[in-house]
Amino acid sequence: MSTILITGATSGLGRYVAFELVRSGHVVLAHGRDRDRTERLVAELRTEGEAEGFVADLARLAEVRELGARVAEAHPGLDVLINNAGVGGGAPGSGRELSADGHELRLAVNYLAPVVLTRSLLPVLRANAPARIVNVGSAGQEPLAFSDPELTRGYTGMSAYCRSKFALAAHTFTLAEELADSGVSVNVLHPATFMDTAMVRESEIAPWNSVADGAPGVLALATEESGSGGYFDGTRRARAHEETYDPEVRKRLAAVTEQLLTV
Repeated sequence: MSTILITGATSGLGRYVAFELVRSGHVVLAHGRDRDRTERLVAELRTEGEAEGFVADLARLAEVRELGARVAEAHPGLDVLINNAGVGGGAPGSGRELSADGHELRLAVNYLAPVVLTRSLLPVLRANAPARIVNVGSAGQEPLAFSDPELTRGYTGMSAYCRSKFALAAHTFTLAEELADSGVSVNVLHPATFMDTAMVRESEIAPWNSVADGAPGVLALATEESGSGGYFDGTRRARAHEETYDPEVRKRLAAVTEQLLTV
């Protein structure tokens, strides 16, 4: 059985997946932003199996780094990371929001935080190979404008969301190449379209699917051999936005990412 860290575990898809994993005998490290909700979740999970909670605000990159350090120290046997937490498009017409570090909020939480957390945990994952990284993305993908990566012009919440998920997919493919032959796989998936989550309801979209519909793809990538560098639509191998495969786009994304993380 694996030791699995899942971010955004206190609600929606993350919560459902956390329970499925702990019931299957895995050790679940459940991340949440709110301490009380995280503690309540862990108490429930422990009625089913072994679980521990970790609290961090993913909109604060210093807390993301601290989260990685705490998990690595407490659980050196970690062998699966599920980057699930995310911020949706927001309420229609809502304005541009910033993270605690001054980054556009959706880019910060949906992209920069997974990059930072993954980097902080890579030494542990490498040491426990075969290990897996699962990035929960979206079929909604829109190329980043490298001249304006934080979308200061022409902002909409949905565009910001889709750009963050484009970046996450492109980064996944780059990281898979970097980790080739390391024993650490990394894949990205669109779990299901418009699941019944707070994120979708906030966007005033009528849900099309339940979180139970989105769980099988995440669970398969977290617990089964699925190769590396893939994009999945649920459990089915699919194609991300074509530009995510472009080496020049990925090179420029890597450079922009380093700039954003050193500001």
